[in-house]
Amino acid sequence: MLVISIQSQVVHGHVGNSAAAYAMQAEGVNVAAVPTTLLSNHPRYPTLRGRVLDAELVADLLRGVEERDLVDEAAVLVTGYLGSPDNAVVIADFVERALTRNSKLLYVCDPVIGDDGRIYVVDGILDVVRHRLLPAASLITPNQFELELLSGVKIADAQGLRAACAAIAGKGRIDVVATGCTLTDTPTEQVETILCAAGQLSRFATPRLPIRPYGTGDLLTGLIAAHLAKGTAMEAAVQLAVETIFAVLVRTQEAGTAEMRLVPLPVRGA
Repeated sequence: MLVISIQSQVVHGHVGNSAAAYAMQAEGVNVAAVPTTLLSNHPRYPTLRGRVLDAELVADLLRGVEERDLVDEAAVLVTGYLGSPDNAVVIADFVERALTRNSKLLYVCDPVIGDDGRIYVVDGILDVVRHRLLPAASLITPNQFELELLSGVKIADAQGLRAACAAIAGKGRIDVVATGCTLTDTPTEQVETILCAAGQLSRFATPRLPIRPYGTGDLLTGLIAAHLAKGTAMEAAVQLAVETIFAVLVRTQEAGTAEMRLVPLPVRGA
């Protein structure tokens, strides 16, 4: 069982592959983690060191993935934060080659373009995500804002969410896991993760905690990918991932840390 995961990497904290790779490995899945950035930390901090990787380097790493026959071995391919428009093009080229080479490969696209009404990627990335990566995907994992942006549909209720998913899928079949959803009928003080598959919604609500660490979307996508790689059905994979995310958030709140507490706290007296 192998997942190829192409996204950001940081030294401190848990975003991108620095959130997803460990979680997937903990689920018993091998990970080929390809970085698009090498940064000291995520941008919430007052300083940021490192840089987005050059597209030439990313392309070279992906060629190495192909030369080691990892595309043939992989069950799932994940893309997340792309870093630059040139990286986006290089990665889209790789995705297309990989899907042609391995027809059984499941491609999961996490758009990672914005949140809370704000786009935080540079010009050019959105076009590649919209026109090349989304049409190639079997599953996408946008937050509610990203789903609205990509579909052009405002989401207030379940009908709107279905319409947004249908607009993205077009005439094809793309399953959608929409994260961080608050619809008109979402219970007060809760937040939902909603799977839309073939027009049918499966809704997973959890209590809204008073913390918002970075990387929860990256972690969720990684966990879903790991469960899918192990052969778990889509709805069950999403449910298991949501349960794990909530447990991590509870653990993080109890620890009082700004970064997600991925590793369980040691048992006292052990």
